[in-house]
Amino acid sequence: MLVNVVNVVNSAQTVADRYREFSWQQARGRSDAHAELTARIGQDAEFCDLLSGSLPAGNAQQPSLLLAAVRYLDGPHAEHGPRDETAYGRWREWTIRHWDEVRTVIMRRAGRTNDPGHCATLLPLLARLPQPLALLEVGASAGLCLRPELYHYRYEEASSRPGTRPRAAACGASGSPVTLTCRTSAAGTGPVPEVPTRVPEIVWRGGVDLDPLDPVADPDDLRWLRALVWPGDGERAERLSAAVGLARTAPRPGVVRGDLLDELPALAAEAPPGATLVIFHSAALALLPADRRERFAALVRSLLAGREGRGHWISQEQHGVLPWITSPAHRAARHPDDASLTLALDERPLALTGPYGESLHWLTEGTSAGTAGQPATG
Repeated sequence: MLVNVVNVVNSAQTVADRYREFSWQQARGRSDAHAELTARIGQDAEFCDLLSGSLPAGNAQQPSLLLAAVRYLDGPHAEHGPRDETAYGRWREWTIRHWDEVRTVIMRRAGRTNDPGHCATLLPLLARLPQPLALLEVGASAGLCLRPELYHYRYEEASSRPGTRPRAAACGASGSPVTLTCRTSAAGTGPVPEVPTRVPEIVWRGGVDLDPLDPVADPDDLRWLRALVWPGDGERAERLSAAVGLARTAPRPGVVRGDLLDELPALAAEAPPGATLVIFHSAALALLPADRRERFAALVRSLLAGREGRGHWISQEQHGVLPWITSPAHRAARHPDDASLTLALDERPLALTGPYGESLHWLTEGTSAGTAGQPATG
């Protein structure tokens, strides 16, 4: 989370609609427990009235915040989620009884996860840019995506012929306890663009976040990150723990606490002049109001255009967050209920990616190699 969103209508009906939409568009197919729980909340008029009346409109009304807050406080069914009407009743009763504590957590915390899996879809672009790199992450949270060289990567190409084994390639730290597996595919009938054979050379890294976390030094921050992992997703939970363990072995990236528009210029100025500055973000801008997103885009363009040397902007956001980043192939490839992110280089859409880096679907043949390395325009 980066800045507060503008106030919107905050009625019980609006809250109910938000939970039903979350259940259908985000949780369905990814977490049966959260899909059922948020669907039940969306049908619970009394509970939605509590949410609308006691939480301010905007960031605090994110369904993911409520779900994580209850898990963080060891509410009922924290590990697997309430899966029937009786279990929902217990979850509801506990949440109402502990509402003051739940609300305190919601108002204090941010709902963004910091999943290192995003590195698997960022790496093909980072590896093709002029080296060495200076990485600047917007919405850095715990900084787990600022050290892509710590992880091992396995790319599995989706086979176009039934019965054939997919081609696979690997790179990165071979002995790493974190292996990020990513399925790759491409639009049309052409070959899937090549995946990286090595990790990029990084000489500087920094980030900005309203609420940066330090899970290495602060057990409470680690507890919150674990609460954000959806119940039943043991693989992501293990990956998070392993990534935090790796972070203990390396210097912590400098993550500045503050608003992105205020802090970004000074951070960008710290990047060494001989390095390619890469400003990037993954699932970080959705909660910004449209005018703030436009101001952010204008600021990034200005910073890169005014930099002596080279610079690029990599965005990985939900469709519509940066609405001018689109193409006919993009619209055709994406299902309306798809939770995928749009990966773009310098405002050119290149691929659709899984919400946690589990897949990489190139939109047009050759586009990844054809645009990488070109300078950003102002």
